[in-house]
Amino acid sequence: MRLFALVIFSAALTACSIGENIALKSTSKILLRGQPSLQQEADYELARMAIPGALKTVETFWVAGPPDDARGRLERILTEGYCQYGTAFVEDDWEEAKFRQDLAAVEYHNTRATHIFTRCLNYALKSLGSRWQKEIFADTDTVTKLIKDTGGGSRFALLFAGTALGSLINHNLTRIEMLGHLATAQAIMERVIEIDKKQGAPANKAHAALPYIALGMIHSAKPKSMGGDPDKAKMYFEEALKVSDDKFLLARTLMAYRVGLQTNDRKFFHDNLVKVLETPPSVWPEQRLANEVAHRRARRYLSHEKDLFQ
Repeated sequence: MRLFALVIFSAALTACSIGENIALKSTSKILLRGQPSLQQEADYELARMAIPGALKTVETFWVAGPPDDARGRLERILTEGYCQYGTAFVEDDWEEAKFRQDLAAVEYHNTRATHIFTRCLNYALKSLGSRWQKEIFADTDTVTKLIKDTGGGSRFALLFAGTALGSLINHNLTRIEMLGHLATAQAIMERVIEIDKKQGAPANKAHAALPYIALGMIHSAKPKSMGGDPDKAKMYFEEALKVSDDKFLLARTLMAYRVGLQTNDRKFFHDNLVKVLETPPSVWPEQRLANEVAHRRARRYLSHEKDLFQ
């Protein structure tokens, strides 16, 4: 009788486990299909409030230990979600604090950005596998081979690993050990572009544009006199606009601000930012939130134009 009861109990547990796995699989598929709703959001403040809760909900399912295919879908959402949240909201607060010259707020938001982009990087590395987790911060030869060996099947995770690493460097410029990884971030993005040229760009045009934006940011990070390359930066930003049919307004906003300051070209700065504001964010419904961010930053930069070009 005890044996019979034990068998029944074991069967019930197995059924519960199977049911839970089915539920996690179904939920992960729904969450992945529903992710674009946030990217299409027109209300910046609504998105700011909604995204953290949405990410923590997804993370709850991930922590619950879903089967491998569901785990992969959840990691994909979390990877992109944390990078996008960091770029659109945490960095926005950080930048506002810098313009206000509020040093305490700058430090606070800088620390938050570091934590958010670390999460993005960690989820990307989980998707890339144990070799990436062990070797991403290894010596140059090891990292070069690691990047070269990574194929098109890992393109998504590779893109956001590079995005997160570049952002982490940008928020830790006083840490010498972080600056040493800038070449890795650049090599990752160059590898993503190489994959696209061989296998074709992804259907998601924002994902196609992102590596070009990242390289534009890298080449516009320093003045020309210190090794920056404004011509190359402009070329990459323009390529991002080209692959997105000139609808990814954030590419033009960043190009105007960064290359404009790098070359001290006030007309280039002003004309491109005005062009951004003359283009409605709704020009690209699938990336409405990113375009709202572009408008927000364009207005900020123009409001400081006089001070920036003294």
